[in-house]
Amino acid sequence: MRKRLIRLLAITSAIALFSGGCKEQERSATAESPPPSAATGSTIKFVEITEEVGLDFVHETGASGMYYMPESMASGGAFLDFDRDGDLDLYLINGHKSLPDTGPVSAPVNRLYRREANGSYIDVTRESGLGDGGYGMGVAIGDIDNDGYDDVYVTNYGLDRLYRNRGDGTFEDVTESAGIHVDFWSCSAAFVDYDRDGFLDLYVTRYVEYDPNNTCLDGAGRADYCTPMGRPPVPDVLLHNNADGTFNDVSERSGIAGVSAAGLGVVCDDFSGDGWQDIYVANDKYANHLWINQHDGTFRDRALLTGTAYNREGIAEAGMGIVADDLNNDLRIDLFVTHFRNETNTLYRNLGDRIGFGDVTATSGFGSTSIAFTGFGTDAVDAELDGDLDLIVGNGAVVRGKVDPKSDAPPLLAPYAEPNLFYVNDGSGRFQLISLGAGTFTGRVEVSRGLPTGDIDNDGDRDFLVCNMQGPARLYRNDTPDQGHWLGVRAIDPRLNRDAIGARVMIEFGGRQLAATIRSAGGYLSARDPRVQFGLGAADKIDRIIVRWPDGAQERFDTAHIDRYVTLNRGAGRDTP
Repeated sequence: MRKRLIRLLAITSAIALFSGGCKEQERSATAESPPPSAATGSTIKFVEITEEVGLDFVHETGASGMYYMPESMASGGAFLDFDRDGDLDLYLINGHKSLPDTGPVSAPVNRLYRREANGSYIDVTRESGLGDGGYGMGVAIGDIDNDGYDDVYVTNYGLDRLYRNRGDGTFEDVTESAGIHVDFWSCSAAFVDYDRDGFLDLYVTRYVEYDPNNTCLDGAGRADYCTPMGRPPVPDVLLHNNADGTFNDVSERSGIAGVSAAGLGVVCDDFSGDGWQDIYVANDKYANHLWINQHDGTFRDRALLTGTAYNREGIAEAGMGIVADDLNNDLRIDLFVTHFRNETNTLYRNLGDRIGFGDVTATSGFGSTSIAFTGFGTDAVDAELDGDLDLIVGNGAVVRGKVDPKSDAPPLLAPYAEPNLFYVNDGSGRFQLISLGAGTFTGRVEVSRGLPTGDIDNDGDRDFLVCNMQGPARLYRNDTPDQGHWLGVRAIDPRLNRDAIGARVMIEFGGRQLAATIRSAGGYLSARDPRVQFGLGAADKIDRIIVRWPDGAQERFDTAHIDRYVTLNRGAGRDTP
């Protein structure tokens, strides 16, 4: 108790020094009445099309009743356009036949699926060279050499791998030639140009030093998966892109390696508003990190000062997946983090310049609705194209619970299966849990992990993939009746010949402003479609688009187009302050 009081005093003092008026704003938020906890009869409609499109991936953990910890954490997946044909392909991360052995085997392996013109998916793993046989965890997508083609980084329990896209439908394992040696237990990863030199660097979260001989028991004395607190955490890794095909490990020099905290989720954005990319890490049972870029290759952790290290009670939660988006349309980047059962998924509202963040979980609709579940994969999507972002969460326990009679998981995993959640935004950043009925995304009861999103049919709304532990990956198409127009944006810097990862896009229309960041990393162990989509509601035109490029320069673009994707090329707009 004394330690908790000391921590609370430290947090209170730090936030007061950093923000001044932060407490008054939090008191105002607390006075609001929470929204209803659940609703039915929504117009939201997600249709599973897994079998229809030929997706036959089934994840393998090697689970045999020995309860090896890595089994409980995997796995993720990615949307990418590896062949540059304009539609989204799929890459699914697989586990292993058995643990603790993690050496290469013929099967199972990660799988690459190419989307065909008719909307179906074809397994092209063998010819592509992407059939990594390690014990897979997650994946990051980014163009490391600026040749216009997506490259692939795979995080493993064991050695990670980097695959360079040759541009002909095949990939080359360049891990050794690139100078990369990241081992132990990696989880999520994110490509980010942290030094603004035009080449994508790489941040990799790492978990704990796991000992397969370490066994754990649940409250009834039965074998169960261990928690991270039983093993030493491993520091994360920051790799600098040398622009010649190689990377240097700058974890020590940058300050990233100065602390170890069982990292799981990671997302990059300009949280400080200075034009440089920062890094937020969700840690499992340790304080989260907000690494603020110091512009000289180093970072300082400002999570405590900004109110993003702990929850409102000053407690470190089991951070899994992350959303970094403007969830109440005030042009500020908020943070949403998924957590362990008996905690809540936590919403950190961005309170403005030099103020920091406030935990508004209870007044935003997440308190009682998420406390019974263990959240992993997550993302923000505008399901109805009405101009505000909704939230999607994939659930699955890591400690044994009561078996749900509707469980779709295999018998060994049935005590860990949970339904997934979808929250509709009321337009002000307060959320309502929606029940979609049996047979849909929230109707299935499985052990879900990664949950990447992407617009597979290019109709303006985001579809999504659910990566299930020891089960089938499920692809859901968003068939929600549109309640508005939309605009999709892809930003390209022709000098770099790639997506402008880290660019901030703002649109102005009908007296409103919306903003989003171009990124592929986020959620949990997964990579999303980097294009940004804006729901416009009833608005039938765009007044202007402003892009702040990753190096801080800004351009204004005028467009008369709506209900389509536009590509904004740097240099084609007008400079703006």
